[in-house]
Amino acid sequence: MDAEQSKLLKSVRMHGFAVVEAQLFLDSHPTCKEALEYFKKHQNEYQNAVAEYEAKYAPITVSGVNNDEEWTWATKPWPWERSEN
Repeated sequence: MDAEQSKLLKSVRMHGFAVVEAQLFLDSHPTCKEALEYFKKHQNEYQNAVAEYEAKYAPITVSGVNNDEEWTWATKPWPWERSEN
């Protein structure tokens, strides 16, 4: 995994974690406007990071498969697998 791929994957993980944590907080504080803004910000950043990663490397989730000719979910290396190069 090269440095750019690693950086993108770190961004996906970081924003994904923030989304889940904000969701859990909002479950018990549903009217907290600051938490809702935090959630929206990180949800947007997460979606952007996933889209960029999947466009450059491979799907992270099965919903990222967008190729009609090859099932890229199973044919590309997983993010934790080492590349051969």
